[in-house]
Amino acid sequence: MSPEKILPTISGPEDLKKLSIKELAQLAAEIRARIIETVSRTGGHLASNLGVVELTLALHYVFDSPRDKIVWDVGHQCYTHKLLTGRQKEFSRLRQFGGLLGYPCREESEHDVYNTGHASTALSAALGLAVARDRNRENHNVIAVVGDGSLTGGVAYEALNQIGHLRERLIIVLNYNEMSISPNVGALSRYLSYLVSGQPYLRIKEQAKSVLRSIPKLGWPLIRAARALEDMIKKTFFPGIFFKELGIRYIGPIHGHSLHSLIEALENARNYPGPILIHCVTQKGRGYRPAQLDPEKFHSASPFNISTGQPLSPGKKMSYSRAFGEAVAELGRSDEKIIAITAAMTDGTGLNRFAEENPDRFFDVGIAEQHAVNFAAGLAIAGLKPVVAIYSTFLQRAYDQIFHEVCLMDLPVVFALDRAGIVGEDGPTHQGSNDIAYLRHLPNIILMAPKDENELRHMVYSAFRYGHPVAIRFPKGPGLGVPLDKEFRFIPAGQAELLRPGQDLLIAYGHVVSIALEAARKLQEEGLLLAVVNARFARPLDEIMLPELARKARVIFTLEEGVIEAGFGSAVREMLDRNQVYQPAFKSFGLPADIYPVGKPEEIRKVLGLDADSLAEAIRDFYKKQKLL
Repeated sequence: MSPEKILPTISGPEDLKKLSIKELAQLAAEIRARIIETVSRTGGHLASNLGVVELTLALHYVFDSPRDKIVWDVGHQCYTHKLLTGRQKEFSRLRQFGGLLGYPCREESEHDVYNTGHASTALSAALGLAVARDRNRENHNVIAVVGDGSLTGGVAYEALNQIGHLRERLIIVLNYNEMSISPNVGALSRYLSYLVSGQPYLRIKEQAKSVLRSIPKLGWPLIRAARALEDMIKKTFFPGIFFKELGIRYIGPIHGHSLHSLIEALENARNYPGPILIHCVTQKGRGYRPAQLDPEKFHSASPFNISTGQPLSPGKKMSYSRAFGEAVAELGRSDEKIIAITAAMTDGTGLNRFAEENPDRFFDVGIAEQHAVNFAAGLAIAGLKPVVAIYSTFLQRAYDQIFHEVCLMDLPVVFALDRAGIVGEDGPTHQGSNDIAYLRHLPNIILMAPKDENELRHMVYSAFRYGHPVAIRFPKGPGLGVPLDKEFRFIPAGQAELLRPGQDLLIAYGHVVSIALEAARKLQEEGLLLAVVNARFARPLDEIMLPELARKARVIFTLEEGVIEAGFGSAVREMLDRNQVYQPAFKSFGLPADIYPVGKPEEIRKVLGLDADSLAEAIRDFYKKQKLL
């Protein structure tokens, strides 16, 4: 007879403290099963969450959340945390419209101390919480849980520098699994790999402790002596000295799936008077073989068949990411000056084929967007042709470098902004809504967005020929399924495309062109004839076609999947003003400068009025208000 389920009895972290180690191990198995079952339906971050089940249990077993503050770096490993903090009933609606966010969210629970979603931020935030605690004369623990991938981000080292300087009481849990999203790169990754170069070391350590504990009277003195010897060896041979030299006490490596070892280490750290780092070795995807074998594929998984690990609905249409990646790979075969750079997103940005074919011309710099842009600037100065592929939301982190290192020097760096616009299930931290606004006012830059995956290929080809900084934005997910031209075609900078003639004017930018065309077809049935223009560019705009069409129109509409403030519509208004086109009524449709709900992109578009039906209705209402119907 199977033992009674424990997970349903856990209403909060305090319930864990009643359990034995054996019961905690059973609970870990139940949590893994629940996470796999849920993510197989909803999609989500599977591999990272399966890797931290025991670690999360140990944290909540030892500490008293929410009094003690646990800050999760990135936050895509918080599913166990959510299950243990009163959100089991809502967990079935993970990443669904109106459901739980896939990241920590302060609005959801008092146990979510800090909203995260971007990497390398937890150490700075945790230090701020620790300093505030001491200034407020409070007495609780602050714990930052940081993955080794996050330590490739420079801001983490800025925080470590100050942590070592201030010596505040702070616990850092370094979760080492040799992988962020793409496999970790760089000297630090090799450094940490050296420390945990063999699991046999961990097993021998645990076996020795077990034997010594069984020896009456002499057992614990021998363990203490062994620890002293271990500390001496680590100081001599292992890189724990790196943290020690920063003024941070180092404990590790700890077996990240041994509840006993984790609890013991955390209990020892709980009362340490200064900063202390616990180095845990975990395995991404643990407990689910497909995720263990291919953790990158199961980093952010779409719904899948549990028995096979295969997606439930394999995409039949080429994704924008793949179209971009294949275009770069194809162009790279005939141009050895093309260099591809990404920030821990090789597969996500579609650059895996280029990386396989050109390992000497591909650079994954880790979670270091600022460095990626600076690095590309150096390559461009030397006459190479760098393309930097980073998600729109993450490129925000390198804003100063785009301005100072690339645009001011007018360097021909191509930026590929994947996941631009509404991303959906990953929630507010991942929406690519701001890139039009934060890029279009920078000097020398050209901004492009394709209407479909075929046009994206031509834009990639053209971008390498402009001789200026270029940013190409494109959405997550499949394209329209259009045929791909065999030959690349050059698109002159700023040249728009008239797709549909008409009296009034609807100018769309990017993949929402298809929505504009559908809305125009609906309105034609009511006698409203809208010319639809594929702008292609937000900068420069077509100052020949657009003013000419605008002078004939009674109404001008713009459509974009970016924030309206300082966005594409604003650019069109400014262009019409420069060309002294003042007569027509004007209306921009786009995203509000707000926080959007979690859900599928099509659900969010409908809520925000950016689907074809809502757009047609809003245009119709505008005509009525202008008394043009």
